[in-house]
Amino acid sequence: MFFTILFPLIFLIIMGGLFQSGGAPQSRLITIGAVPMIDLLPAQGRAEVDKVLQISRLDDAEQALTQVRNGDAAAAVQQRGDQVVMHFSAADTTSSGIVRSVMEGIIQAANLATTGQPPRFSLTLNQVENKALPQIQYLTPGILGWAIATGATFTAASTLVLWREKRILRRLTLTPVRFPAVTGARVLVSLGIALAQTVIFLAVAVGFFGLKLASHWWTSIPLILAGTLAFLAIGLLAGAKAKSVETANAVSNLIVIPMAFLSGSFFPLSMAPQWLQNVAEVFPLRHLNTGMLDSLARGLDPAAILPELGILLGFAAVITTLAVWLFRWNDI
Repeated sequence: MFFTILFPLIFLIIMGGLFQSGGAPQSRLITIGAVPMIDLLPAQGRAEVDKVLQISRLDDAEQALTQVRNGDAAAAVQQRGDQVVMHFSAADTTSSGIVRSVMEGIIQAANLATTGQPPRFSLTLNQVENKALPQIQYLTPGILGWAIATGATFTAASTLVLWREKRILRRLTLTPVRFPAVTGARVLVSLGIALAQTVIFLAVAVGFFGLKLASHWWTSIPLILAGTLAFLAIGLLAGAKAKSVETANAVSNLIVIPMAFLSGSFFPLSMAPQWLQNVAEVFPLRHLNTGMLDSLARGLDPAAILPELGILLGFAAVITTLAVWLFRWNDI
């Protein structure tokens, strides 16, 4: 119960707290002495720059460069006449890349201004999502999908190995209870736990972090059930050949944790290379996360989740068949 409900819930609270502000992190930029290119920016332009850069000034060049080397600042810039020099460290290419993009934009604007001719083209930015939506809106579906995957996989794998170790499965075949009834009851328990996870997660996200449920949020329920079946199948496959509960748990970890990172549970997969995005399409968690995002956050029409629902159910059927084929009663 700890790893199924409480641990993912703690993860949600930590990540939700970190991203509750919804603002993008700023990169720190140091100006060495006077840098007219930045100092003389108009008020509106400086306000836009301040949204992505935290600018401070130091007159001591060596001290500024030391802070860049130590990682305390993303970059330092100094202006020598018409030449602007940017000092950066290769240790943090992301932050220095942000500073470089901003500086190139400022310099390009200044070059256009010196020609005396107004620029022919302009760029208008329009965010497709509602700016009022907090980051938790997009964080909850991924973590909830990971929690469902973890709970279902570990439950199926460890339970199957434990029952086989203690010969419980063999004994059950000697009772009046039919084997399909036993397995069906176990599946229903897992589905019930998944629904309980969903209720707890949504209650915490709505009550403490301002999650706004989309109008068709209820379409996430069939996705959750289908996702649970898919990861129960993965757990059965892991437990079919595992010799001990420890081995089954290790194999489950080896499957679920990398899949969570490669399926967009913790960060947007759009940040990954295109080839990695293509690889992620084979993972059931990727489709579970996409469907949950569509139903909980984006509010798409219920028909939009049908492809993900079909993929999850098809995956569950194929992997379950494979697990049954590999399973042996006395493999321990």
